[in-house]
Amino acid sequence: MQITKTQIEMALSHVDDPDLGQSLVQLGMVENIAIEGNRVQFDLVLTTPACPMRAKMSNDCVAAIHQYVDPNLEVVVNTTARVQPKPDKNALFPTIKNVIVVASGKGGVGKSTVAVNLAVALANNGAKVGLMDADFYGPSIPIMFGIGRQDILGEEHDGKMYMKPFEKYNVKLMSVGFMVDPDKAVVWRGPMVSSALKQLLTETWWGEIDYLVVDLPPGTGDVQLTIAQTLPVTGAIIVSTPQQVALADVVRGVEMFRNPDIDIPVLGFVENMAYFTPAELPNNKYYIFGKQGCRQLSEEMQIPLLGEIPLVQSIADGGDNGRPIALFNENPSPESGAFAALAENVAQQISILNHKK
Repeated sequence: MQITKTQIEMALSHVDDPDLGQSLVQLGMVENIAIEGNRVQFDLVLTTPACPMRAKMSNDCVAAIHQYVDPNLEVVVNTTARVQPKPDKNALFPTIKNVIVVASGKGGVGKSTVAVNLAVALANNGAKVGLMDADFYGPSIPIMFGIGRQDILGEEHDGKMYMKPFEKYNVKLMSVGFMVDPDKAVVWRGPMVSSALKQLLTETWWGEIDYLVVDLPPGTGDVQLTIAQTLPVTGAIIVSTPQQVALADVVRGVEMFRNPDIDIPVLGFVENMAYFTPAELPNNKYYIFGKQGCRQLSEEMQIPLLGEIPLVQSIADGGDNGRPIALFNENPSPESGAFAALAENVAQQISILNHKK
């Protein structure tokens, strides 16, 4: 009996996206069905390259075709991805699909380390990624990517000149740190910072971007408000250590993003320096700053815990040497694996959020 595309679609209609709760066919995630004799091939178009359920969905598709069509068919599932944009995109940034702001209630919790490695981990999965350093008083992106002070080049688009971002490790980068003397402090009042930030945001040509990660300064203030009013932010990530004093600032950070003047969804928390694991005892965990404080807060506030990042020397060394630990994903360590999992969880939350809208 000749197998038809309709039969394949009917079989695949029994497979749901685990996060979105609708069938793959209904979501338009099945494309290019081809049938040649005993062989069925099609494209499974995921909502993000960093989909953590890729293998399960592919296996479920094979099982459904064997169950509802023919158990002897050879089924080939080609997984690809098409990142869904934030539905209400800002006309100023038509080529940027999603903006992720990385924030912290206080300094010293490793916010920039998380932002840098998140951007690299997303790019590792094939996403088009940009990283914007909005921490004007402490720009650390140039150091963490091993780029010193540089001359910003321009490029013309539609008759207008734009700044061209630098690119390294498949991540497009822009930071005020490329323009100022690294040995001198940036002594600017709030309005000057807001004006300069708007200029960097609106006059940088990012091109096609799936995820623009924005590293915010710690605390609450002018920069956060400027970002909220300028960029079409998809969601915010709040970084903290497990300490109670840091967690108190996390609560204030959540309230800031929920303020009507900002109104940015909180994608989740990241607990940095969650535990210490010495290199000679890789299976041991020592909770130096407290145990699972973010996890408890996550449960109380019903906000996802996106990741727990260990306190290990290699993460700090990667930032100092301009080689973020997330680069080393081919032979993953617990540290690089933690950031890979973080990227998957962030992409997952964005897919769910964009689908709900």
